[in-house]
Amino acid sequence: MPQQQPPSQSQPRRFSPARPCPVEDVPRWDLETDVVVIGFGAAGACAAIEARQAGARVRVLEVASAGGGSASWSGGEVYVGGSGGTSVQRAHGFEDSTEDLAAYLMMAGGPGADGERVHTYAEGAEAHFRWLQDQGVPFKGTYLPGKWIEPTTDDTLLWSGSEQAWPFRDKARPAPRGHTAQFKGWGGGKVLMEKLCAKAAELGAEVHTDSRALTLVLDRAHTVVGVVARMDGVEKFVRAHKGVILCAGGFILNKAMLARFTPGALACNKEVSGGNDDGSGIRMGMAVGGAVTHMDQFFATVPFFPPASLVKGIFINGRGERFINEDAYHGRVAHYVLRQPEGKAWLLVDDAIFGRPVIKPDVTVAAVGETWEEVEAELGLPAGSLVHTVKTFNEQAEAGRDPLFHKAPDWLRPLTQAPFAAISYCSAELEAHAFTLGGLATRPSGEVLDGDGQPIRGLYAAGRSACGLPRWGEGYSSGLSLGDSTFFGRMAGKAAAAA
Repeated sequence: MPQQQPPSQSQPRRFSPARPCPVEDVPRWDLETDVVVIGFGAAGACAAIEARQAGARVRVLEVASAGGGSASWSGGEVYVGGSGGTSVQRAHGFEDSTEDLAAYLMMAGGPGADGERVHTYAEGAEAHFRWLQDQGVPFKGTYLPGKWIEPTTDDTLLWSGSEQAWPFRDKARPAPRGHTAQFKGWGGGKVLMEKLCAKAAELGAEVHTDSRALTLVLDRAHTVVGVVARMDGVEKFVRAHKGVILCAGGFILNKAMLARFTPGALACNKEVSGGNDDGSGIRMGMAVGGAVTHMDQFFATVPFFPPASLVKGIFINGRGERFINEDAYHGRVAHYVLRQPEGKAWLLVDDAIFGRPVIKPDVTVAAVGETWEEVEAELGLPAGSLVHTVKTFNEQAEAGRDPLFHKAPDWLRPLTQAPFAAISYCSAELEAHAFTLGGLATRPSGEVLDGDGQPIRGLYAAGRSACGLPRWGEGYSSGLSLGDSTFFGRMAGKAAAAA
């Protein structure tokens, strides 16, 4: 006779993000407020600040023991500009028009870019930077030239995307737009989030940590009226008189959701997360009819610099062919690397530029030779394929041009100084980092939309629980997620408070 499963394992959980709780099943309201914010990361903190400043009562439910979310583990870069330039851009001689910022963001958003969202952000980005300063976020105001994945200095301004790379530079005048919170070392997001979370609490938002939102409460008119949450181990029913704002992050830690929506991200073995991006916020929204969009999209990076000299190398695939201009944003390069035939890709370098990437010093040098013929043979590539590619590249680089991929002149030089090497970026040895970009479909003001494009009453979303500005992996730039989360988190807070 088969052994019977204990009831706790065989029976479904009482509450699940995938099943809203009917208001008739609420035995009592344990807590009441105007606005409930689920998640105390970048979007949640800014939503709470704006809702409180609008006079609404706010309760924040944070599953972790402290606020900050995944944003607190980030580099602390916020992508802002336009309106002639922020004070930091102008101080260092960079003019940045709203039109150029919008043009860049439309390209960065890819085929499904949201024009209304882009133009709303472009018109308000410079003022948003001043708003962040007003909340106490420190920015030193200095400029860090060069190409960096994340600054380890406490400088503010850096080139954080593909602004100077083809094809972006042809349609939007380049300007550095990454504005980093003042912090030395990795992880400036910690400072950013400490300030924003402290401001929300100072304004009177009631923050409940170690509190997991289990599901939304829905009334007979299909209005979201509250949340069921587990607080201190006890299930409680929280009434939201004006609205619930989902700011619970993405779903990079939910393997079932990745397999269903974003299978490409499964090739990346390093999740970029503060530890709670389980998709529960998105699932709660879907459960009450919220539409999702761009769920197949994800940020990815396979760090190959610094040292910046490696950008002067060239990537090739298993056919010995180039496939990307290497001076593009590292996340854009990563997507091209990840989809090469048979998962094979190598970065070709010569002795003049060779260096082990700082972020991944244990790279595999797949082949070394005194000639490119030797490197080609050691990699087992078709005879003449790599040699032809390098010969063509060297001749064109010597003339200062790259007609195939339009690499910028600053990064263009022939690979002629022996010995030569091929650094492996093959999928079998790849260490790729990823987080998700898809989420609930919303208006720029935060209202979650159903399948007909109509708002679901009482429900808002921002940050990676929503699909915002960053919605195309190939167009991502560092700072876009923090810029999007903080800006549109503010808008959702305002909208919910005014409901």
